[in-house]
Amino acid sequence: MAMAWVWAILVGVSVLFGAVNGRMGDVSRAAMEGAGAAVELALGITGAVCLWSGVMELMNRCGLAERLASLFRPLLRRLLPRASRDAETLSAVSANLSANLLGLGNAATPLGIRAARRMAQGCDGVASDELCRLVVLNTASIQLLPTTVASLRAACGSAASFDILPAVWVTSLLSVTAGLLTARLLGRIWR
Repeated sequence: MAMAWVWAILVGVSVLFGAVNGRMGDVSRAAMEGAGAAVELALGITGAVCLWSGVMELMNRCGLAERLASLFRPLLRRLLPRASRDAETLSAVSANLSANLLGLGNAATPLGIRAARRMAQGCDGVASDELCRLVVLNTASIQLLPTTVASLRAACGSAASFDILPAVWVTSLLSVTAGLLTARLLGRIWR
């Protein structure tokens, strides 16, 4: 809601200054160019998002996603011991982590929401330490294949859209590590 106000104020100030300076033609031209570029970018990445979402669906149907998720269950049992007692919650968290590994944030979000809802049951409106760790894992996810970013790079004309892999691996590993350590530290401070 706050961002809607920020955007409304920015548009209002732009129109006001364009009118005061007599440059409404430039303001409207810039608005149309921006809208056209946004549509072009959205159409450019839609194909890649559909492709990788389809790959994730195929992985689910053939059982590969479940096998990949089973690789992470021992780690998740250590990070989220209470959530791992419920098979459905652990399955949702594992699938969320698998989708994030493939850089499929759009496919990972519903899985993360399902896991968070299950973990929030009985918390009386206060997030548990495990729920906070889930949010950290989902937000600062480790990505093996940053498909969405690569799609954006390809849509913007990059010749080698996956040449960012080493940087993505290092930064995502560091961000998850820093996030989990911070969550653990803050969980101990507020007890």
